[in-house]
Amino acid sequence: MGISWQQLLILLVIVLLIFGTKRLRNLGGDLGGAIKGFKKAMKEEGKKEDEEGEDKDPELLTKDESAKPQQKTSTEEKQSQDK
Repeated sequence: MGISWQQLLILLVIVLLIFGTKRLRNLGGDLGGAIKGFKKAMKEEGKKEDEEGEDKDPELLTKDESAKPQQKTSTEEKQSQDK
């Protein structure tokens, strides 16, 4: 015994009558903003944890950096092409 589409439609009409379209739009915008803020906070927290991990072993960082080849910046590439 699930809810049929007719019952959902009636429920939607009642909700629109009670709250109005402006309040529902604002509620949707607020909910979207809250989700974006949560995602941003999660990314920042992950970056902080990565930075803390890097600070613990500076020897590993110097070894890893020396093993990687240096990449040229776009201005260096343009200068080498001009020569």
